[in-house]
Amino acid sequence: MEHAWIPLLLSLKVAGWATALNIVFGVALGLGLSRWRSGARDVIDSLLTLPLVMPPTVLGYYLLVLLGRRGVVGAWLDRCDIQLVFTWQGAVVASMVVAFPLVLKSARAAFESVDPQLERAARTLGVNETAIFFRVTLPLASRGILAGALLAFARALGEFGATLMIAGNLPGRTQTLSVAVYAAVQAGDDTTANFLVLVTSVTCVVVLLLAGRLVPQHSLMTSR
Repeated sequence: MEHAWIPLLLSLKVAGWATALNIVFGVALGLGLSRWRSGARDVIDSLLTLPLVMPPTVLGYYLLVLLGRRGVVGAWLDRCDIQLVFTWQGAVVASMVVAFPLVLKSARAAFESVDPQLERAARTLGVNETAIFFRVTLPLASRGILAGALLAFARALGEFGATLMIAGNLPGRTQTLSVAVYAAVQAGDDTTANFLVLVTSVTCVVVLLLAGRLVPQHSLMTSR
């Protein structure tokens, strides 16, 4: 049973990195979409939300084509001696892409809920735009952003299809929690499978409870 903790620790590392990157990009794009006034905004938002509804295996195939050695990005990375396919970093990319819409939608909704009069009041006091964002806008939107980040972490923790496509199933290297459950079931190791399923379930319930305490449940459903 001791080896069962290895995929758990790897999953926590992958989900942690994926969530951190999603916060950076999700907050930036969420802010941009909330401020952008254009007919193309909803089109861009829909494209960025595609990973939420696209089958994970299809998404994993796109990533494999893009990041493989013959892909547009993969060929460039290969020249720089950077390999993402069949690495834990590749698992981070897969989890990041799959969970990204949860942060984006939550961030956009949180920024749109900020009272613009408070930002205008700060401008009349001579506060520059950067200070307004960090001292007014971001603190007011932080609860919604954090709730989205927690949901994204739970989603990244349980990612399977895209991760298996791009990172594979290498024990101790790329075998995340969900992939380890699949491998244990395939091997007929019910004891390990039950333990991993229990750990995954408890972790996801705790994350959802924390997210539910940050914002009302109906807000979470609206932001998805």
